[in-house]
Amino acid sequence: MASIQVDRIDGLSSAAAIKGPCRAATTANISLYGEQTIDAVAVVTGNRVLVKNQATASENGIYVADTGQWRRSKDFSRTNDVVKGTQVAITDGTASGGFVYSLLTNNPINVGASSLSFGFAAGTQIAVDAANAAEASAISAAASAASILPLTYATKTGDYTPLTTDNNAWHRYTATATVSLPAAATLGVSWHYKVSADGADVTIDPNVVELINGTTTLVVPNGYSTTIVCTGTAFYSDGLILNAVLGDFIVGLTLSNTVGNTTTHVDFAAGSARTGSTFVSNPSLITKRLNAAWTAGSGNGGLDTGAFTANTTYFAYALRKTTDGTFDVVFSTSATIGGVTTTLLTGYTIVKCIGVVLTDGSTLIRQFNMNPRDDYTFVTPIREVANTTINTTSALLAITVPNGVRVKANLRFMFSSASTTASALFSDPAQGTLVAGGNDSGGNAGTVQVASGLAVGTDEIWTNTSKQIRRVSGATGNMWVWTDGFIFPCGRNA
Repeated sequence: MASIQVDRIDGLSSAAAIKGPCRAATTANISLYGEQTIDAVAVVTGNRVLVKNQATASENGIYVADTGQWRRSKDFSRTNDVVKGTQVAITDGTASGGFVYSLLTNNPINVGASSLSFGFAAGTQIAVDAANAAEASAISAAASAASILPLTYATKTGDYTPLTTDNNAWHRYTATATVSLPAAATLGVSWHYKVSADGADVTIDPNVVELINGTTTLVVPNGYSTTIVCTGTAFYSDGLILNAVLGDFIVGLTLSNTVGNTTTHVDFAAGSARTGSTFVSNPSLITKRLNAAWTAGSGNGGLDTGAFTANTTYFAYALRKTTDGTFDVVFSTSATIGGVTTTLLTGYTIVKCIGVVLTDGSTLIRQFNMNPRDDYTFVTPIREVANTTINTTSALLAITVPNGVRVKANLRFMFSSASTTASALFSDPAQGTLVAGGNDSGGNAGTVQVASGLAVGTDEIWTNTSKQIRRVSGATGNMWVWTDGFIFPCGRNA
């Protein structure tokens, strides 16, 4: 059975006649990516949106908004989900709020291929009387409030009376508790507060005779969350949302060498990162330097401990300031969060590893370009070995990639042998000891057809955590190896 949250997002029914309501409807062509404002509505993750004005009309339909790529809602994604006349109500918006739209396209309809057109359904705007206007407005405000990065996050283990200063706060209750709300007039209009029940039921109890959603109390069952908003005279919530463990991700936050200080400083682009329920966002580029101890703020030092050293791997970790949620970065030689030295990081939470930087033998940052999906390319390819002996005995070969983690190295090879039938094989150490040759495990440096001629090849090979790959050949010869870059997977999908 689908969860309450899934039902709310994807429609209570797959019936073709009437779809679950959408929060907003487009008025122009949009990018189907990221949270954005549509028809004066701040559309956030999980909102259903009627997209009806795309330049490519086959893109029209009902979508579920997200911080990344939007997806079609499950009740508007298949050919048998919709027909001419399918209707959907719009709850908010200057131009479309309160109206019902109808699909005007003739049958048969192939979602994703057919050009879809929408118009007002027969009838007039949905009536909203004065009695429910305040509630509708409050619930809409609560939904928007839920998307705002909480300025205060705390864990509670018992009863609590929220303060006026808890506006825009998120409290996670790990035991049975009663949240006693002060008077609505005290908290004021648009005060909002998120409650997560993570261990036991939590009861929301408004002050004296005041109400929440028209009733005296609201129980948030264990495993659910709600966002409460105050109108100045009463309280409303956006409903009960099933808690979900959100996947770890990184959007943006790409690394680059700082112009003018390329050998000591690193820039981090705008973006955001999440691990579990811990989220941080960086609204604009910041710079951190590797040759100084960590200090908060752009342009300041970034090292968690120790000195800036040669031939070292430095992992970059996103930080979230506890008091206001602001973003920063710390560098550490530790490949895990648990190994980061936190002495200088009081008041900050380590969110996620977002990248890596290598230094050379002269204690300078190796110049790199960062590509999509955590792919790094060295500005100058690194020649690992040249004219070095390789033979039928498999051995490990250290290369220039991050230490302490497995990465996929982007490699080029040359191989020369007096044998006219031998090849060289470079491989992932996790595959064990392999034998090079056409009747064995093959090769990736070609096959020498002329004695002492050069064969070339390329490959992407996973390393072990000691920066090593394996190498072997079908006959004694010489090898050359270059590292063009590597993939260090942190969680970027773009």
